[in-house]
Amino acid sequence: MKQLQRFYPHLLVIIGFIFASLLYFYPVLQGKKIYQSDIAQYTGMAKEQNDFRAAGKGEPYWTNSSFGGMPTYQLGANYKHDYIGVLDDALRFLPRPADYLFLYFLGFYVLMLAMKADPLKAFLGALAFGFSTYLIVILGVGHNAKAHAIAYMPAVVAGVILVFRRKYIVGGLLTLIAAALEINANHFQMTYYLLFLLGAIVIYYLYEFIKAKEYKELAKVFGVFAIAGILAMGANASNLMATSEFADFSIRGKSELTFTPEGGKKGSAAMDYDYITEYSYGITESLDLIVPRMFGGSNGEKLGPDSHMYEFMVNQGVPENQARDAVDSMPLYWGDQPIVAAPAYIGAVVFFFGLIGLFVDKRNIKYAFLAGALLSLFLSWGKNFPALTDFFIHNVPLYDKFRAVSSIQVVLELCFPVLAIMGLQSYFQLEKEQRIKALYKPVGVFFGLIALLFLFKGSFDFAGGSDAMLLRNYGPDFVDALKADRKSFYSSDLLRSSFFVIISIAVLWLWSTEKLKQRSALILLGIFMIGDLFFIDKNYVSQKDFVDAREVDMPFQASEADNAILKDTTHYRVFETSQINQARTSYFHKSISGYSAVRPRRMEELLHYQIAKNNLEILNLLNVKYVIQQNEKGEEFVIPNTEANGNAWFVDQVQSVNSADAEMKALDKLKSKHIAIVNTTQFPQAASKQFSRDSVASAISLIKYEPNRVIYQTKNAADGFAVFSEMYYPKGWIATIDGKETPILRADYTLRALNVPAGNHKIEFRFEPEVIKTGGAITLASGFAIVLLAAGGLYYEFRRKQKK
Repeated sequence: MKQLQRFYPHLLVIIGFIFASLLYFYPVLQGKKIYQSDIAQYTGMAKEQNDFRAAGKGEPYWTNSSFGGMPTYQLGANYKHDYIGVLDDALRFLPRPADYLFLYFLGFYVLMLAMKADPLKAFLGALAFGFSTYLIVILGVGHNAKAHAIAYMPAVVAGVILVFRRKYIVGGLLTLIAAALEINANHFQMTYYLLFLLGAIVIYYLYEFIKAKEYKELAKVFGVFAIAGILAMGANASNLMATSEFADFSIRGKSELTFTPEGGKKGSAAMDYDYITEYSYGITESLDLIVPRMFGGSNGEKLGPDSHMYEFMVNQGVPENQARDAVDSMPLYWGDQPIVAAPAYIGAVVFFFGLIGLFVDKRNIKYAFLAGALLSLFLSWGKNFPALTDFFIHNVPLYDKFRAVSSIQVVLELCFPVLAIMGLQSYFQLEKEQRIKALYKPVGVFFGLIALLFLFKGSFDFAGGSDAMLLRNYGPDFVDALKADRKSFYSSDLLRSSFFVIISIAVLWLWSTEKLKQRSALILLGIFMIGDLFFIDKNYVSQKDFVDAREVDMPFQASEADNAILKDTTHYRVFETSQINQARTSYFHKSISGYSAVRPRRMEELLHYQIAKNNLEILNLLNVKYVIQQNEKGEEFVIPNTEANGNAWFVDQVQSVNSADAEMKALDKLKSKHIAIVNTTQFPQAASKQFSRDSVASAISLIKYEPNRVIYQTKNAADGFAVFSEMYYPKGWIATIDGKETPILRADYTLRALNVPAGNHKIEFRFEPEVIKTGGAITLASGFAIVLLAAGGLYYEFRRKQKK
């Protein structure tokens, strides 16, 4: 019974997490769903895949509905033997997005227990971490994979710390399971950023072990990590291997082209420098971590009747009810990033408690968390701190594979709540005579910073990136009203942060002078710490973001243009000029564009190097049969493309080139119905030659279509070279002519091509990626090993405790 009683506080904590998650997202209890813009885009991208799966035809691993065709590895593909995914589903038992908020809480709670915090402090720290504004906002916009990966970060850190503290079995199993869940979350950018924090922790403990000359124990530690890491990756082998394979063919891989669409020289990074650093925090802007709307908050900030903008509109003769609606979403953000949905606010109280941790806590591991926080802060400045950013892009492996460097601040957003709870732990352990004195430095740093921000307010111009456009459209008085509201936010939120810290100091003083019991003081501090974040969060994600479930499940409605095109039941593609970076078109048609951070590189290059320059011949060879455009009133209309090449065709000639540059330049004046461009350096089977082609007798017909299986019937009097309007991807596609496998060539930069002998033939393309089969076998073996290891480890611990 005593053993069971030890778990009661933890059970109460978990119930508290469930309650807090459902309280914040209470509309889920009414059957509503949150409308997440990114998830709507995902739904469009994955429509063909999901329909194929729902029809009971298995897992296609390929879709033709986006970017002409691409693997579904990053579109929610289901892999065999994904037992870690089953565990993850069990942990995410709450309705979305409450499930991710619950995971935030749970993961951080585990970390706090590893840091020897008692359940109450760990509970408060978990709530502070979970309600960090950035973590809430990414749930609002639908960055679910990012939230998923962030949620498991604390548990990975907890496992690593336990292993270094020589709890090899418990720590090793926690590291293994948490790392496997982290990888399974499938947001490798967040996992990559976690490695920076783990690196700081490893360096700290490495120093401690070497200083104590405990080399044998250090070998054990790294042995545990090796086993945990290998099995965690093995349990996710299918996903890791498939993603790694596809990465080189996506925009995350290095382009073979050496020139830009404008004719300039391309850089050496996998992605363009401007693309990587487009979202970079301004150096001063980072202070919105502790002053939420210091830089205006967001691009759609809610104002009220007491705002300067409302007064301006009413003075301009706008009716009061219309003015109230208009100021409900105003572009107050004036930082360095193009778009911001909300400030990355970690909480003024959290920051203040973190300062206490840095000044008062005696555990040197605080410096590892401080190092992780500072490195993530400096890297989040991106192009505003080019010395560091350029070094990492050009010298640190994989760093140039990820964009939106501002998101590395998630490491800081993990580290400061840890420091905050360390601060509470250490402060409440102080002797009475030390307590007040321990507050001097944290108070001095915090309010010294606030005073400087008030002092230098006049040095800011409060000008936003969109102000020039607003000035042209609405005039200088409109922009002046915006600036006045930005100044008001700046001052009011400085006072707001100061207020929450002052009342927290008052509670600490009351406990320090024994006028308040410790539990009461902790509960009050928790209320202020969480309340500070909660009310900021509600400005950006609240019940108004929830809609009827049907609107989420079916986010796009067919237009008249869509319905007109859908009457054509043949196999073709659609190009919607106003949706080039969106997935709406993919929901209804097979599109040459879409919405993905890992879109196929060669298709992306065709869009920028050719289609953007109105090379209509590219639309022909991509079998774009319909183009959707908008008139000046924004009304859609359909333009049929009668010149589309169809699903496949024989050409008269193969034009040989010897580089990617030459391939791209040859497309400028290509007559695709007669000539195919082939890089014969890579595909020597397609030697440059003329073909005898009878335009009447030579034909290729599509007789069966599925996303992962396409069958053609050919008829040609002489040997021919056939081009198929299907995306070339060398890993997994198998081509057969009358059942005999034949090599697939690449033509016209992106398409598949075959040498076809004379006569009548059945040609079949099947997508059977070997990486899925191999990965599945490794995943199964790793899962079996994990079960054996966990059972053995738990049995050993049970026996050890019995002997004690």
